[in-house]
Amino acid sequence: MQPCVGLKKEYYEAQSAIERHNMLELLDSNSLTTYFQTIFSSRDGAVYGYEALTRIKEDKGTANIGDLFKTAIMTDTISSLDVRCRENAIRLASSLGINQDGAYLFLNICPETLMDPAHRDGIIDELVEEAGLSKDRIIIEITEESAVKNHSLFNKAIERYRDKGYKIAIDDFGSGYGGLKMLSIIEPDFVKIDRYFISNIDKALVKFNLVDCITTACHRIGINVIAEGIEREEELKVVLGMGIGFLQGYYMGKPSPALNRDNAVIPISYGKKTPSYITDGEQRFIGDIANKVEPIPPSADIMVALNRFIRDPELRGLPVVEGDRVMGVLCRNRFLENQILRKYGYGIALNAYRKIVHLMEQPSPMVEANTIMEDAAQRIQLRKFEFLYDDICVTKNGKYYGTVAVNVLLDAITERNLTLARGANPLTGLPGNESIQREINKRLSKNIHFDVCYIDLDNFKPYNDHYGFEKGDCVIKNFAAVIQNAISDMAYNSGFAGHIGGDDFILIAGPQASISICEKIISNFKTNLIEFHGVEDYKRGFYSAKNRRGEEERFELLSISIGIASTAAHKIESYAHLASIATEIKKLAKMQKGSSIVRDRRIME
Repeated sequence: MQPCVGLKKEYYEAQSAIERHNMLELLDSNSLTTYFQTIFSSRDGAVYGYEALTRIKEDKGTANIGDLFKTAIMTDTISSLDVRCRENAIRLASSLGINQDGAYLFLNICPETLMDPAHRDGIIDELVEEAGLSKDRIIIEITEESAVKNHSLFNKAIERYRDKGYKIAIDDFGSGYGGLKMLSIIEPDFVKIDRYFISNIDKALVKFNLVDCITTACHRIGINVIAEGIEREEELKVVLGMGIGFLQGYYMGKPSPALNRDNAVIPISYGKKTPSYITDGEQRFIGDIANKVEPIPPSADIMVALNRFIRDPELRGLPVVEGDRVMGVLCRNRFLENQILRKYGYGIALNAYRKIVHLMEQPSPMVEANTIMEDAAQRIQLRKFEFLYDDICVTKNGKYYGTVAVNVLLDAITERNLTLARGANPLTGLPGNESIQREINKRLSKNIHFDVCYIDLDNFKPYNDHYGFEKGDCVIKNFAAVIQNAISDMAYNSGFAGHIGGDDFILIAGPQASISICEKIISNFKTNLIEFHGVEDYKRGFYSAKNRRGEEERFELLSISIGIASTAAHKIESYAHLASIATEIKKLAKMQKGSSIVRDRRIME
């Protein structure tokens, strides 16, 4: 027996050596090429970025790319393969002009590569710099399919990339091992939901609820969500109704060797966002307005339901519930017309002794009580027209909770929006001090780490005096728009922007996103300086105006000072405490020449 075992071992070693040789030969001959699949923003269908996908050149064989990576892992060549794929992708994307588009480049990297002692993570830096790309426009995708044994070591490898300015995404979320654990350890900027859960999501209630839960959880902790594998319009509509921020799939665009710069067509009714003056802390949930309608069991006679409708003329729908589980629903109009009257008025005679279970309709996808009212309203649009105005069945932890009439939901949204609009700054429409304080207190109570950015314009008073109040108001409105646009890249997120008053603003973001958002604000604001100051003053780099003492003085062009206080670095006890710390930090920022960012007393270059 022993010789056979030895021969078997020698066979596998020889086979492995052959596969390794073939793999190295494939890499040396550069038989791989790159395709790009577009990722779109769900807000307006604009191109957000491109995922680089490796393909084997047609004249170099027909091996499946997935099998190629499996072979690379088994033959210890995964790091070499990964590097070659990224090298091809970066160089091709650069040559196609991705930098000029301002789009993000999504690069896949295997966890096995990150954990490989032979892997040198500086390689990607060299490739990016050589190609003239910006690190903050590169998103590293880590697949969740592979098992990671040493999460601490893995996280350190991820942090090295993040510290250099790269963003991080978890790819194929839900398809592999320990997804939630990886999510909590890495705290990525993006989560890409695996295509399995998106496929036929409009037909599978289990998939709908799972994706809904993942999306809600990610949005609450400030992680952007990408739905990949969208292949049908019906899937797109469901995903849009959930408020998922980014979209990818064959329905919008197939992988291509070129960069597809055409925007996706997003149905207008699905592309709307919650008004900017509504903050995360002021959102109301559909459970808050649910009506506790007494349900009817499926075993009840049809006459029981008829009597309920007769006794209560305003009852529009009857939920059919067994135990705590919603089994179906009876819509008043269709029930009376189809089951009681029928065409010749004989319905009641035919159905008098039938049970509810035989006549009930399947409820439209039910809504959890903690669903934001605006999200619930969007989901209504996914219904077929004949069911559009049916009452909404609300559940809590999967159990029957109540119903909400469509008109009641829309009235509640309108009433709340008007109330919040009255508290917004009249010039910018951003939330005012009361909303800001409420938002910060809410976040402090949840013990979630976040950064508060106090932002103001330098030397705005002399600008206002010199150029006029009308010009000053234009600057303030433009500045507010710049701040809002900077956080809009986060799509549905935990970002918040508020207007304290005058030229003072506040921005709240996750600790890992605050610096890049603030840098974006400064960069975008600078592009408007010619418009603000005029060509001559802009070329001079200054203008002359009277200072606070009434004396003529030279002032530099408008700039921005940002002081960032992080709850991760300070033990914050209250809103007042946080405001005090942030104000002191902002003073340090204002001491710097030109636009500057100071985070926890560290000046950001």
